[in-house]
Order: sequence, then structure tokens, then C-alpha cells
Amino acid sequence: MPGRVLVVEDVASQRSDMAEIVSSLGYQVETAGDGLEALEKLGSFSAQVILTDLVMPRMEGTAFLRELGVRGICIPTIVLTSYGSIDHAISTVHDLKAFWFLEKPIHHRTLVTLLDRAMEQQHLLEEKENLGRQLSYQGVLGDLVGDSPSMKDVFSLIRQVAPTTASVLITGESGTGKELVARAIHSLSPQGAGPFVAVNCAALPETLMESELFGHERGAFTGAVERRAGCFEQARNGTLLLDEIGEMPVGTQAKLLRVIEESKVRRLGGSADIPVAVRVLASTNRDPENAIKERMLREDLYYRLNVFHIVMPPLRTHKQDIVTIANALIRGLNKKHGTRVTNLGEEARTCFEAYSWPGNVRELRNVLERAVILAGIGDIQVRHLPVSFNARPVPVANPVTDESSLQIRVGSPLTEVEEAYIRLTLKHTNNNRRRAADILGICLRTLHNKLRSYESDSRKPRAAVG
Repeated sequence: MPGRVLVVEDVASQRSDMAEIVSSLGYQVETAGDGLEALEKLGSFSAQVILTDLVMPRMEGTAFLRELGVRGICIPTIVLTSYGSIDHAISTVHDLKAFWFLEKPIHHRTLVTLLDRAMEQQHLLEEKENLGRQLSYQGVLGDLVGDSPSMKDVFSLIRQVAPTTASVLITGESGTGKELVARAIHSLSPQGAGPFVAVNCAALPETLMESELFGHERGAFTGAVERRAGCFEQARNGTLLLDEIGEMPVGTQAKLLRVIEESKVRRLGGSADIPVAVRVLASTNRDPENAIKERMLREDLYYRLNVFHIVMPPLRTHKQDIVTIANALIRGLNKKHGTRVTNLGEEARTCFEAYSWPGNVRELRNVLERAVILAGIGDIQVRHLPVSFNARPVPVANPVTDESSLQIRVGSPLTEVEEAYIRLTLKHTNNNRRRAADILGICLRTLHNKLRSYESDSRKPRAAVG
């Protein structure tokens, strides 16, 4: 199978011999004397497979492979090793994700087999990348859907960062699809075949946070009856998403930063560091700069995670995608519930496009799931929409005083205004606290804490609700 091969070898005679062998197999060959020269050659020679020695001057093979990863260059690499260095080659293949290793002197038949298999892998990677690019141009990337300019920008950023090992910070309001962005990055990355592990930092009690992230040894604390691997170990050779990173205790953030920088984790109660090759993504519905000012997010951790930043737009800013997103969600809900709903009826579509969607795509999905179950077959009509959804066009700014508006007397304390708005939102969601938290843009734990504080002083006067 013809292709392009880069041979990296510091010994001129061996480099020449290797190039001649590879060329005789029908491959186009370029050579380099060490890692630095190889990086220069890759600027003009689009190699599909790399053959590289490990021991070389200026930049040896391990450093060369590590630099390829940093630059997001995903090319199957066969490591050449001398007698007695097999252990080094195996660890390089494992830690730096080289394709395979080949012991010197080179056996012709073995080289042919490895080159063919490496080239097949590269073709699969190229096909996967092309497919992802074509789908994103058509308004689909993974589970993300949208054809608006803002969503196309998101797709473009995902395509650019996915092949790299860079950390990514994903921000946006609750329900905009931040985890879907993380999953799309993972699926298009070199770690795509590895595990994807998501941990919700807002849902974990502070006492269990470190155990969940780093793991623990048996007897590390009361209740630790057996050894447990943490999320970093579970995500080894894959991707770890730290969802709602701004809700993580600041003390834990300091330990997290060290793990990310050193790529090593130590279980609670353990005495040894465990290497973990994990790509870390993080998301938050908070404004990162405000979170830093409020001392909710460590500045050094923010800069370490914010190597690449993707902002998910709220649904109200790209309403032209609502019908496309809704149709995609309906297809998935039909499979889940065994229904045969086709799409949105004309009046329901008008309602959807006029509504402001404070809960974003998550709220859209919840409304659709109920409607799909009620409709069962055919189009979704206005009668299938919940009463709390209002089942009619709702302007973003409504000056009319009704059950969805709030009247506030000038001079009312801010705490009273906040309580009144939270209670109104709960009324709007029929006391569904999780949905209310999504609409308010806070985590469920924060909502529970606020409600407990209100109950402790029930005689406090409140802002008037209209």
C-alpha cells in the first residue's frame, strides 16, 4: 500500500539503508538525522508513518514523540531499538502511544508487515477526520447539532483542538451542551478509543471529592473497606471531564493542579505515585474571571485548564437551530420510548422559536420528551406542550404583569429579590428543583442551601411577586 514514510536515524549508513529498504517497497521516503530535523521535515513532508530511533543527538526519540503529541501531530510511529533496549521501547510505545517497536537489525518481512498495518491505521485516522469534517459542515458533529454561524464556530474549534493533547475549558450556561462538546473532542482525538470519564464536581460531597478523583487505599479512612481507583486512573489513556470545576473546593483544586502538571496521582492513604496519561477537559457555567475574583476558582488552575477555550452559546442566541436540534432529539426519543413522532407541528414550531429557553437545550429536550410521549405518533402539536411552557409565543422581555413576571419595589434588599425570584422559578417549574437550578444557572446543591436559609427565617418580608 503506497504512502509516505519519514525515517529518523542518526547513523548515516543505517539511515541510508533503511531509506533504501522502505523505498524499494514502493513508499515515498524522507530522512532526518534526529528529532529536531524530523520536526523541520514534517513542515513540508506530510508523512503518514514515521520510523524513528530512540538514541539520537540534540533531540532523542522519546522527546521527539512527546513533541509530536504536544503539536497535535497524530502519525503512527514505529520505534527502532537496539539489542538490550527493548524495555525502553515498550515503555515508549505504552506511554507515548507509538504504534509499535522494531528491534535492530531489521528483518525485511517484519518491516513490511508493520509498515502495512501502520499505514492502514493512518488511513483509518484520515477517514475518521474527513468524516467528522464533512458532518460538521452539514451541521452535525457527534451529538451536537446546529447550522448557525455560532455553532459552526464551535464545530471549527472542536476540529482544531481535538487532535492535540491540549487542555480545554468549556464555558456556557447550564444546559447548552458542554458535555457534548467534551465528548466530541474525545471522539475525534487520538484518545478516542480510550475511556471517557465525566465527574460532576457540583454533585460530590466535599468529603468524597478527593477519593473520587484520586482514589484511595483500603483503610485510608472510615468506610474505605477496599482499594478504589479514582477518576484519573479510570480515564487512563483517555479523557477526563471535570464538569462544573468552579464548584470544586479550593483545597482540592491545588491538589488537582499538581496531578495535571505532573501526570501522576497518589491515592488517599497511598505512598507511591501512579503515572496517568489522561487528557483533561473542564467545564463551568460560571464566568471564570468572576469565579477567580470570588475565590471559587484558583487562578493558577484556571490558566492551566484554559489552554484552549470554547464558549457554548445559549439557545436563545441561535434560534435558527431550534427546529434542527428538536428533530434530532425527537429521533433519539422515539428510539427510547418506542414512539413514532415525526417532527414539530407548525404552531408548536412557532411556540418553540418564540420562547426564550432559559434552560437551553436541556429544557428543550425535557419539553420534547413529554411531548413525544403524549403525541405517540405524528406531529407534536401545541396541546402536547406543558402548561408551564405557556404553549404560546413568549417574548424575551414581557412588560405585562402575570404569573411569569416579578414586581420589585425600589429599595428592596437584594437578598429579598433573590429569594422572590428563586421561589417564582420554582413555581414556574412546578417545584422541580433540578429544572429550576438549570434555569437559574446554579447547581442543585446551591439551590438547596439557599432554600434552607430561607426556611430558617420564614418571617422575612419578600419582594412582591406579580
